[in-house]
Amino acid sequence: MAETIPTKTKILNQSSNCIKDSQNQVCKELISEIEQLQLVVFDQSSFKCQSSLLGLQSEIIEAYFLKNFSNDRISLMIPYVIKNC
Repeated sequence: MAETIPTKTKILNQSSNCIKDSQNQVCKELISEIEQLQLVVFDQSSFKCQSSLLGLQSEIIEAYFLKNFSNDRISLMIPYVIKNC
């Protein structure tokens, strides 16, 4: 059974929520989903998109592991994902 690749819209919506509140299982799963999408765009030679997704993934990881960080965080990478993907 093939895994489905998440859509850009789904990733953007979940990312925005996870960066503000990273304490749920969806955020953990989102890290893997972004990784899957990075592989797809790499195969398409869309390196700007891949780099933007990597930056977004890094923000989510940072929010997840630095739990004492402010919940008022905003993503710096979401506009780049929108522009480059």
